[in-house]
Amino acid sequence: MIYRVCKRMIERGAVDGMDEKLDVFYAAGKLTTDEYQELCALLTEKKEQSDGK
Repeated sequence: MIYRVCKRMIERGAVDGMDEKLDVFYAAGKLTTDEYQELCALLTEKKEQSDGK
């Protein structure tokens, strides 16, 4: 559930502070390692797109 919400937020451009949120969710065991890595990659990609505009 957390994974889907975070993914949707990142896709919609809500990236401010998301890296800290992902860290907290991962540390609390709310995200698996694979989910965490995928969301971090997606977040990095989205931030690069935003910087390029």
